[in-house]
Amino acid sequence: MSAQKVWLITGTSTGLGRSLAETVIARGDMLVATVRNQGAGRELTELAPDRVKVVTMDVTDAAAIRSCVQEAYRAFGRIDVLVNNAGYGLFGAVEEITEEQIRRQLETNLTGSILMTKEVLPRMREQRSGHIIQISSVGGQLATPGLSIYHATKWGIEGFCESLAGEVAAFGIKVTIVEPGGIRTDWAGRSMDHGDILAAYEGTPIAQIRQMREELVPSGDPDKMARVIAGLTLRDDAPLRLTLGSDAYTLLQQILPKRLEQLEAEKVLTLSTDTEHAGAASDGWKQLLK
Repeated sequence: MSAQKVWLITGTSTGLGRSLAETVIARGDMLVATVRNQGAGRELTELAPDRVKVVTMDVTDAAAIRSCVQEAYRAFGRIDVLVNNAGYGLFGAVEEITEEQIRRQLETNLTGSILMTKEVLPRMREQRSGHIIQISSVGGQLATPGLSIYHATKWGIEGFCESLAGEVAAFGIKVTIVEPGGIRTDWAGRSMDHGDILAAYEGTPIAQIRQMREELVPSGDPDKMARVIAGLTLRDDAPLRLTLGSDAYTLLQQILPKRLEQLEAEKVLTLSTDTEHAGAASDGWKQLLK
């Protein structure tokens, strides 16, 4: 049997975060679970009082992040797995969304995950081990009208994590980006924020997608996804990216080849902008990206 791990999971009040927290507890591991509202994680503590610590924290509060990580180390002495899960959706055309909504979305989904990661890295580096699991979305590799700010956070965090993986691999730290499709949680319900609807967008893709979202029944099972995510920490070959759900798989199969097609379609124009010394520079980047 593998040794107990210490997990820090953000956003465990509901949804995938709650399912993952319960899975970790059932495995016999130790858990620091963050919630936004006082008392929201009481049920988790009751499952294993000696192995679970619930911390009330808003990931947009840098001081609260520092305090949370300090509490985790005081409670269990280490953090083996960080899961950046806290986040929410924001639907609406860019014109329909306020500046305050934009900033809150970026601070929660993007900046919060970056600051949490930054806070745990020094001690993981000292341990020469650790696994950072970032809950992203299939929306981190494709985009649909109406979710532009949400996509900005997910595309941003994916770039951050891919770069981070190269920075920390030498210290025995792994990074995995998890990209779920639709999940049967309240992500698209009460957890989602909305812009004020403008009549100008009636009859456009925004209105069509808004209607579709109200009728769509997601296929993803949060408990099954949680078990798969927990299993990543037992793998020496944990992937940089893991897509979850048949809908996400189908969408990426369609989208990713189209990007290569577009790249090849403009190849002549692309290469026409090089200097005469471009060959050597390209070779250098190829070596770095291996």
